Formats: sequence, structure tokens, C-alpha cells
Amino acid sequence: MKSLGFRRTSSLALGVMALTLFGPTAASALPIGWTCIGDCGTLGPDGVVTAPPGGSTYEFVASGSDVTLGAQDLNLGDETTGSILRSNVFTAAAGDDLQFYFNYVTSDGAGFADYAWARLLDESLNQVALLFTARTTEGGDTVPGFGMPANSATLTPATTPIIPGGPVWSPLEGDSGDCWAAVCGYTGWIRSNYDIMSAGNYILEFGVVNWDDTAFQSGLALAGTTIEGTPIGTPVSSPEPASLLLFGTALVGAGVRRWRQHKT
Repeated sequence: MKSLGFRRTSSLALGVMALTLFGPTAASALPIGWTCIGDCGTLGPDGVVTAPPGGSTYEFVASGSDVTLGAQDLNLGDETTGSILRSNVFTAAAGDDLQFYFNYVTSDGAGFADYAWARLLDESLNQVALLFTARTTEGGDTVPGFGMPANSATLTPATTPIIPGGPVWSPLEGDSGDCWAAVCGYTGWIRSNYDIMSAGNYILEFGVVNWDDTAFQSGLALAGTTIEGTPIGTPVSSPEPASLLLFGTALVGAGVRRWRQHKT
């Protein structure tokens, strides 16, 4: 069983982090029009997640939130908490190429393997296509991994083994650098391509969820989301150091502690 423990992030520690993260690794706002349920943001190179192909920053969605996804996830059974990131509504014609890069990162393995996904939705949030799912396995590909639906998107490279170890990546929070049991790690950047079947208005959704407990987090980095070469959403610039200084000072003054308990 997983050990019982408590994670504590003090306001002072958060303030120090905010004061020091002035570079591209500091989390910043999502592209204009994108929405998040849970834990999402924009980062630069950070730990095992390098700069994406053709860019310097990427979006991420991570499982370390207190949001119980329920009917919003893929409902394969035993999902607990996680996060969902959705793009703005975009218009596409039949045959248009939907492209992005992703990198799945997880500190959880063995019988508690978390999973991530990408879906194409219509404006009413109905699924049009399940582009891919990601989950570690003892052998073979992480995407789609064991017990997961097949990919609708074409992946490059086509094989996606995990790069093993306890991955260092700040969205994993206190689990950065850790690994539960085996088959933790990251995939590296993978390109996803999908040909739109019918003309219409769409939303791109990314999600990640804890499996059977709420301990040892996972996440999905994504970048270069385009439809027929046109970016989906308008990127925003990273926060200025002065803004981060004010944020860190406010956290220090708040004196709030956040507790999260690992499930046995």
C-alpha cells in the first residue's frame, strides 16, 4: 500500500518560490480564451520537460488539484481528482489538420497508474474524437497504455515507451523527483495529428486524473496547438518580475497553509 503522509506548502515557501521564479520556468497565464478546471498553467523548460519543438513555452494540466472530476473524465472506473484544460472555440473545415505536441509525465505507477487524455469536442462539449490516452505500463507503449481506448490521432514517433525514473517537474508539486513503485517517468515530446472529419466549431480538451487514490501526481505538457497551421488561442506573455514580487509578498502575509493527505 502507499504510505500515509501529509503534504504541507507554507505561504512563506510559496512566497520564496514566487520571488525566485522570474525566468521562463515561472508559471504564467493560459492562452486567451482557454479555460481550466483544477491545476493548469504555462511554463518554460522545467526539469525533464524541455522546450517544445519550435517554441520556448508550453501549457500544462496536472492532477494535483482538489477537484473530483466525476462525469467530466473518461469514466473508466476508480478515477479520483484531476484537472481539465480546454481551448477556446475554433472553426475548422473538413480535412483540416489539427496538430499539437504533448509530453506525459507521471510519478505514479504499478496498480495506481494515473492517466491523461486529449479529446476533440463540439461546442456543447460532446465528444467528436478521442485523440489519445496516456498511461504507463510495465512493457510497451505509454500511449495508449494498458486498459485504455485506441488513439484516433496519428502520433510521431509511433512508439511511445516511458523514459523511466522519478521525473523532476514542478507541476508534480511535492512528488517531483519521486516514483511510486515502477514505470514512472515521461514520454518526451510527441507530435499528434488528426484530420477533421466535418466542418464545424470545435474545442480541444486535455485532462489528467489520479487513479484509485490522490497521491503521486501526473501531468500533461502540450504545445504548438494549431488548426491547419493557425494557432488555437492567443498566447499571453509571462508575468513581469514585479508582479511575481507582489504575489509572493501577498502569500507571505496571508499565512495560509494547504494540507493534502495521501490515501493508504
